[in-house]
Amino acid sequence: MDMADDYVKPVLGVIGGSGVYDIDGLENARWETVESSFGAPSDQLLCGTLDGLDMVFLPRHGRGHPLPPSGINYRANIDALKRKGVTEILSVSAVGSLHESLPPGTFVIVDQFIDRTFDREKSFFTKGLVAHVGMAHPVSAWLGDRVENALAELDIPFKRGGTYLAMEGPQFSTLAESNLYRQWGCHVIGMTNMPEAKLAREAEIAYCTVAMVTDFDCWHPDHDHVTVDAIVKVLLDNADKARALVKAMPDRLKDRPYPLPDGSHRSLDNALITHPSQRDPALVKALSAVAGRVLGA
Repeated sequence: MDMADDYVKPVLGVIGGSGVYDIDGLENARWETVESSFGAPSDQLLCGTLDGLDMVFLPRHGRGHPLPPSGINYRANIDALKRKGVTEILSVSAVGSLHESLPPGTFVIVDQFIDRTFDREKSFFTKGLVAHVGMAHPVSAWLGDRVENALAELDIPFKRGGTYLAMEGPQFSTLAESNLYRQWGCHVIGMTNMPEAKLAREAEIAYCTVAMVTDFDCWHPDHDHVTVDAIVKVLLDNADKARALVKAMPDRLKDRPYPLPDGSHRSLDNALITHPSQRDPALVKALSAVAGRVLGA
């Protein structure tokens, strides 16, 4: 068989807030209801085409922000994106800075996570079908390279590489916790990218986090003096930058190889542990989108 027959065209999924999916030039834009085997996603999906690239936008917290971080159905979100053919995910989210060199308005292309969440479903693979995917390198280096190139061209302040501390929330961290995370070498802190990144890896979707710094976390001596107006201004400015980033991505994905050389599209190759004779048929069916490539479902 010619290798071209195996090629899967890029479909970019974008997870973020309302400021991210309000994109000029999005053609054939429509909101679609996508049913998932794992419950209801955060919202309908906004589907369309931008400069020839198929794109799918998902409001992480739902339109109008009705869902707190722990109330997001991360499994349904990733499953729904996979069902719409998404092959790469650009995840944009607001974060606090844990480092003096990362002031408000900086974008961080995250390459590592520390997961401190505890009240969320973190895997598609449960009793009846066990799988263990590698998470040593949890994001797509190839996709990160394209994001870095776009941010540099757009003259948006950014840092390539950094560790994202994912906390449960919805409360912010205590001063002691903030100082501890700094001692751990973390760069930014947020509440939403775990288990999102883990589930994207299980679904064989290339994943890239762009963490948008809103303010310094409470370790910073000026933290308590920041006004709400100042934070809102940074949020709006970051949303403008995020839209510019999204609009710059189609040109950078047109020549995307498949599968990606960083392994993002083949993370399940050696991950399934349960013998076929012992697999739960209902779970196999539920995983038809996420793991259909290796399950033959």
